[in-house]
Amino acid sequence: MMKDMSMLQLLLYVLFLTVLSAWSATGHVAVRAHLTHIDNARGLSKHDLLHRMAARTRARVVKRWSPPRPRPGGGANDTGVIASVSRGTVGDQNSDSEYLIHFSIGTPPQRVVLALDTSSDFIWTQCGCKSCFNQPFLPVDTSASTTHADVSCFDRVCAWGGLPLSGCTVNDNFCFYVHSYGDNSFTTGKLSEDTFTFQAASGKAVAMPSLRFGCGMYNIGNFKTNESGIAGFGRGKMSLPSQLKVPSFSYCFTSMVESGNSPMFLGTYGNLRAQATGPTQSTPFARSPAGRTSSLYYLSLKGVTVGNRRLPFDASTFGLRRDGSGGTIIDSGTGITTFPRAVFRTLREAFVSQVSLPVADRSADDPDSMLCFSTYSIPDIPELILHLEGADWQLPRENYVLDFADDTTCVVINSGGDSDVTIIGNFQQQNMHIAYDLGSNKLFFAAARCDKL
Repeated sequence: MMKDMSMLQLLLYVLFLTVLSAWSATGHVAVRAHLTHIDNARGLSKHDLLHRMAARTRARVVKRWSPPRPRPGGGANDTGVIASVSRGTVGDQNSDSEYLIHFSIGTPPQRVVLALDTSSDFIWTQCGCKSCFNQPFLPVDTSASTTHADVSCFDRVCAWGGLPLSGCTVNDNFCFYVHSYGDNSFTTGKLSEDTFTFQAASGKAVAMPSLRFGCGMYNIGNFKTNESGIAGFGRGKMSLPSQLKVPSFSYCFTSMVESGNSPMFLGTYGNLRAQATGPTQSTPFARSPAGRTSSLYYLSLKGVTVGNRRLPFDASTFGLRRDGSGGTIIDSGTGITTFPRAVFRTLREAFVSQVSLPVADRSADDPDSMLCFSTYSIPDIPELILHLEGADWQLPRENYVLDFADDTTCVVINSGGDSDVTIIGNFQQQNMHIAYDLGSNKLFFAAARCDKL
């Protein structure tokens, strides 16, 4: 199956290249979307959920990051527009914990459900399918939209608008794209333009015209879920925040063991104090090295504390180097927080030394495996603190520990193996209202009851 898939990828890539003939400031808006988790309503056990998260996290890290490689807190903005975000449903062992954003494309509006990915810059959904993965509702039909337009190959975005690979068809002059991801998934199709419909804070529908997205005709890889594509939220020109020209956005992920939706705000924070269960903190985004640009959201991680022990690693271990290697990113598309191997092993030892319980058989012999304890009662687990510049992020217990019915308790942290990148994943972001202030270049966060927002 994998051999056939690789051959199909190659054939599609060659086919795409043969049809290429040429390489080819405004007011702010505020929108709201709703989120769901990718395993929402699946009925999976905690073991299944954890296995899926760990498998996809490892794949994402290995493929992508292994070497070489206005202030919130006040009332909600009445002009805020919202989308629904939820946990989704997955269908294979390599799938991970992801959150899905719900909105509509076209006139009249057609539903899309896209994986929210802050480490990607491109928006695409399945439409005009030639080779597509299954989804539980119909792909977008661009011919049914009165506001749809194909992007011309003479458009600036086709030549240098932020797409890794794009070009023109010889006969009809449309802009085609190929976009790949770290887990070897990819999408290719026509670059399109249409109206996106969100929800205003008042509950009314808000139409945002002339936004660019990929009409995915050939889509292959780890997309066997209830998503219809991916929404990039990175810093690049083609991401959703960049196209909407919003000064900020925020999300609040519900727990992996809960069902239900939570809101995502674009162009406003909502209110970080609403449903907050802890103080609001902030930390600046780290700057990219001189001469380099990145769509990723880097943070300045200074150190890590487990219980009564601060791990013996200084800020240089987690810092972004001049050659672009290393660094600490916050990523909505990675399930489990991942540390470089040396840091992970030391963290693991710190938990073992402070928890007076036997290590579970399945994690006893491998120093790079997720740490689990055998227990007949829920133990006191040492606290876990991420020391960021200007903020100490003390993770709630449920954001790094899972208790199972088979009398095991696991610390939900991964080893990145040979990767030198530290990734703060979405499991650790559960029930945190997290705001990306692009104007002040800061991240704000507060513990909150996301399902109540």
